Amino acid sequence: MKGLRVKIVAAKVVVTSPGRNFVTLKIETDEGVTGLGDATLNGRELAVASYLTDHVVPLLHGMDPHRIEDTWQSLYRGAYWRRGPVTMAAIAAVDVALWDIKAKVAGLPLYQLLGGKSRDRVRTYGHAHGNDLPHLFDSVRARLAQGYKSIRIQTGIPGLRKVYGVRSTLDQGNLPVVEDWDTGAYLRHVPGVFEAVRNEFGPELPLLHDVHHRLTPIQAARLGKDLEPYDLYWLEDCTPAENQDGLRLVRQHTTTPLALGEVFNTVFDYQTLVQQQLIDYVRSSVTHFGGVTALRKLFDFAAVHQIKSAIHGPEDISPVGMAAGIHLDLAIHNFGIQEYAGYTDLTNEVFPHAFTFSDGYLHPGETPGIGVELNEELAAAHPYTQAYLPVNRLHDGTVHDW
Repeated sequence: MKGLRVKIVAAKVVVTSPGRNFVTLKIETDEGVTGLGDATLNGRELAVASYLTDHVVPLLHGMDPHRIEDTWQSLYRGAYWRRGPVTMAAIAAVDVALWDIKAKVAGLPLYQLLGGKSRDRVRTYGHAHGNDLPHLFDSVRARLAQGYKSIRIQTGIPGLRKVYGVRSTLDQGNLPVVEDWDTGAYLRHVPGVFEAVRNEFGPELPLLHDVHHRLTPIQAARLGKDLEPYDLYWLEDCTPAENQDGLRLVRQHTTTPLALGEVFNTVFDYQTLVQQQLIDYVRSSVTHFGGVTALRKLFDFAAVHQIKSAIHGPEDISPVGMAAGIHLDLAIHNFGIQEYAGYTDLTNEVFPHAFTFSDGYLHPGETPGIGVELNEELAAAHPYTQAYLPVNRLHDGTVHDW
């Protein structure tokens, strides 16, 4: 029967930069069916491209693309050196490409192979930012005008020149942009910002905030408690995520919901946090967590502990990774919210896609597979450009968590 006795005959890696660098894996079967996977690792893109090209692609030739679980386990266990962002992004690319192929052969959008719809559309949140309150309010209004119904609030801090989330600080070419930091100034300033936003936009607008790993557990506990009057949807990455035990202290001192995990790569990073219900939302992306196969298992694990999904969705997750995430969002029961920053027109031309954004919601569309294609000719016209994420330093020059 067509589509059931099939093998992989080609696989290649495409690196392109239509404003941001993206790494895409394209797999082809002997019946001409192709699948795409996202392997983008912001600031370390070529490491994943090499891992795929030099180590993974040679293993794929002749394999059965329908054996997705077996392929995932082979790539994870077969390398011996497990986990880590480079390995897991490479595995994710293969996994998503194989799901894309399987769904295309079935003639169904991917979410149908994941159990069908659990909801009609996927709720999102957008990003608002400003150096001061007037600019922040303008940004919130702009997001509301675009249809967003939940808003992440990021703000400038008096006395600091460059702060995460307020302006684009991606550096292309030389060394990373250096941002500066003062924890005391931040902790004094942020509660007043949320008071002002609530006074301006009312009590019903869901508000989120990303600390981006900058606080110790006791500092994060203080911030969570100080923000309780403003009823946040969540406080994100309030302390470095690898210190799982530190979240106990935060949890003891605040009822502000906690979201965490965008830098995590496997379920083992979450074990303590999930089993002891120290967080409310898991934040990993399809692209950095080993693909649809692995992330679905995390969400099922989280669901047992009444924890919801919140897939990471910045601009450096390509439309391929975003589409895979939206299919998963639509299918799982314990969905929470989807981050969606949108894409430039050029990125959308390089990656034409079936998913749509309307009135604050996403839908993956009904195209068989994940619903994304790759314009290889246009991608080739925008080659890789060296770029780094910023680094963060205190006033005395000490490197701090970015």
